[in-house]
Amino acid sequence: MIKEVEKIRKSHPRMGGRKLYLKLAPFLAHHHIKIGRDKFFDLLSAYHLLIRKRKKNVRTTQSNHWYKKYTNQIKDFTPTAPNQLWVSDITYWKVLDGHVYISLITDAYSHKIVGYQLAPTLEAVESIQALKMALDSLDGPTGVLKPIHHSDRGVQYCSTDYVKLLDAYQLPISMTNDGDPLENAIAERANGILKEEYLDHCQPNSLQEAKALLAQVINLYNDDRPHMSISNLTPNQVHENQANVNVARLWKNYYPLKQDCSIIPAC
Repeated sequence: MIKEVEKIRKSHPRMGGRKLYLKLAPFLAHHHIKIGRDKFFDLLSAYHLLIRKRKKNVRTTQSNHWYKKYTNQIKDFTPTAPNQLWVSDITYWKVLDGHVYISLITDAYSHKIVGYQLAPTLEAVESIQALKMALDSLDGPTGVLKPIHHSDRGVQYCSTDYVKLLDAYQLPISMTNDGDPLENAIAERANGILKEEYLDHCQPNSLQEAKALLAQVINLYNDDRPHMSISNLTPNQVHENQANVNVARLWKNYYPLKQDCSIIPAC
C-alpha cells in the first residue's frame, strides 16, 4: 500500500491524507484490503507521511495606498453555481534565484482556477493578465455572467487599470475589510494547495520553465485533485457541470485540539 501512496505522490507530492485515502479506494477494493480512515492516518504517521504546515514569510499584499478601497459584499453571500463569485489573491513561489509571484483567480463554487499569471514582480499589470484569462471564459463585456470579484485591498486590485477592466465587464467589486485571511479563505486555500502539494517540490531554472510547471500543476489541480468541499469531485467536474450533484462539504476535524496542529491533513 505504501508503494501505491508513493505512486500517487509522484503527481501529488503533498496531497493530504484524506485525498490519498479517497484516491486509494479502487486499489484497496481491488486487493480486498479493509482499512478505516483512522488506521490509514496511523499508517501514514508511522511512515512519517503526514503533511506539515509551512510558515508564510513573504508579504504580497500592500494595502497602504491612495486608491479607492471597496467594501466586502460577500459576508452573507453563498454561491450556488459557477461564475457567481470569483476570489483573487497573489502568492509567492521560492525558486533557485529568489521568488516569483503568482496571481490566481478561483471560482468560489467549483474551486476551479479560472485565471492565473506568473511573473517576477508584483506589478498590477501581471494580475490584470490573470483577470483577462478568467474573463475570456465568459461571454464578453455584454455577456450575462457577471461574477462578483472579491480580493484583498492590495494595490494591484485597487489600481486604475484593474478596476477599469472589472467595470468594462460590469463585475461587482468586493474587498476584505480589515486584512483578515478568513475574509478571503477560498483564495488563500487555493494558494496553499498549489504551493504545499506541488510547487514547493519543484525548482525551475528559468521563468519560462516556472510558467510551464505552473500550467501543469494547475491542470492537475483542476482536473485530477478531489476536494472535500465539493463532494470529493474535481473543480472541472463541478465547473463544467459534468457532475449533476449538489456539492457538499465532507470534511471534519481529524486531529484533537490538544494535538500538535503543525501536522495536518490537507483539506
